Amino acid sequence: MEKRIIECVPNFSEGRDMSAIKQITDVIESVEKVKLLDVDPGKDTNRTVVTFVGEPEAVAEAAFLAVKKASEVIDMSKHKGEHPRMGATDVCPFIPVSGITMEETVLIARKVAERIGNELGIPVFCYENAAFKDERRNLAACRSGEYEGLEKKLAGPEWKPDFGPAVFNKKSGATAVGARDFLVAFNVNLNTTSTRRANAIAFDVREKGRDIIKENGEKINIPGTLKSVKAIGWYIEEYGIAQISMNLTNIPVTPVHIAFDEVCRKAEARGIRVTGSELVGLIPLKSLLDAGKYFLEKQQRSSGVPDEELIKIAVKSMGLSELHHFRPEEKIIEYVMEDSKEQRLIAMSLCQFMNSVASESPAPGGGSVSAYMGALGSALGTMVANLSGHKKGWDDRWQEFSEWAVKGKGIQNELLSLVDADTEAYNMIIQARRMPKSTEEEVKSRNDAIQNAYKEAILVPLRVMETAFSGFDLIRNMVEKGNPSSVSDAAVGSLALLAAINGAYLNVRINSSGVNDQNFITSVISKGSSIVSKAQTENDYIQKVVDSGIGL
Repeated sequence: MEKRIIECVPNFSEGRDMSAIKQITDVIESVEKVKLLDVDPGKDTNRTVVTFVGEPEAVAEAAFLAVKKASEVIDMSKHKGEHPRMGATDVCPFIPVSGITMEETVLIARKVAERIGNELGIPVFCYENAAFKDERRNLAACRSGEYEGLEKKLAGPEWKPDFGPAVFNKKSGATAVGARDFLVAFNVNLNTTSTRRANAIAFDVREKGRDIIKENGEKINIPGTLKSVKAIGWYIEEYGIAQISMNLTNIPVTPVHIAFDEVCRKAEARGIRVTGSELVGLIPLKSLLDAGKYFLEKQQRSSGVPDEELIKIAVKSMGLSELHHFRPEEKIIEYVMEDSKEQRLIAMSLCQFMNSVASESPAPGGGSVSAYMGALGSALGTMVANLSGHKKGWDDRWQEFSEWAVKGKGIQNELLSLVDADTEAYNMIIQARRMPKSTEEEVKSRNDAIQNAYKEAILVPLRVMETAFSGFDLIRNMVEKGNPSSVSDAAVGSLALLAAINGAYLNVRINSSGVNDQNFITSVISKGSSIVSKAQTENDYIQKVVDSGIGL
């Protein structure tokens, strides 16, 4: 399951008083499941850009607290700076990174905007994708007149705030809250020192293209080949090369690998070679995984390989380590967010995981082990698919087996996430049982929490069962159509899936005793027993086919 992550990049109208800036960043860091990535103060602009990421609800809370603190420590009536601004928190954009849609991000942005308006009494304009009106999509329009013209602006009905009072807040001004796409700063290295030639390539690819004047004096525009891309050419004295410097403003429209390949084509047409590239700042994991898949598929190779391999292919293919060694743990947002203090089960070595299971602690237990067995079963099916794609004489079937490998990888990744989820569900029960029960209200809250925790401890292994069962389709196809030399591996995968399902069903049954909702219990037991029955049928068929094929 893809982790839900959003980024927030608020700009505060203070770049000189580091004590005030620290107070703002401290409240951001006080929120759990939020990671502060960057703090960039500017003295001349008297403005600080802060970047933080995390789970959506946590980021929303951190953003609100940061705006609140900024309203306390920044006085706009005394502010002077070079950058356009209208409020203590001038802008507060939210950016979807992974596991969340733009539509969902818009809802989060608007909810934060509403809190700022209602609870802090600050006029708020929603811009970009969060805008309620087309004329407010452009940030420059929302900020027109800046702080000095805000009082007059708010007096007109056309600029009634989307949230908050239509009253001039002398201390805090106004805030623009938006939702926008993730921006990737991506530079492509050339084997030339010519800025003019680099610019020519930049004009070839950037969406804006170039303007030319015809012989009759008419000015026409020739658009570039890449949508949602801004680009210029420049010379980097430090490295002695020219680069194409690009901002990819909508990576679903133009991903990094497409931009890279297009620059390669345009450079080649001008007698210039691309030698590598560099990422400025961070990038979502999905962008590099998509790039790895793209380059593997160009080679007619399976893309159903581990994430580490996909990242390695992407880095190699685009030369991301040419100027600086590319470290995924420092450049990929999801990896930067990982808390090194938190020892997730799936991050453990096999020995560590085994020893953790064997310890005196009741978790991790059978539920986590069942999920891991299922992941291993699916991994064996994925392995057979990848091996089949390399079988001599089967070159024309690489795409067929790649699709199966990708499906298998998705199943094993989902089951891996459930290894930790099962232990987390158990911990929810323990935490609920430790809740206070001195008053009638506390007793009710505790009982509700226990019931919800037990339901989660049932739903997680049920998901293990459902996900593991989906792996039989892969295993069956590999037994029937995959590399004959590897059918025994696929058969072991089937046995692992069956064990995972039976093991998870034991967890469903034992945790059902803690739930009072009989309709809920009847439903999950019915689903679980049906999956067990169908899984046994699938495994029996697979073992029969394999036994027949082996013949001994």
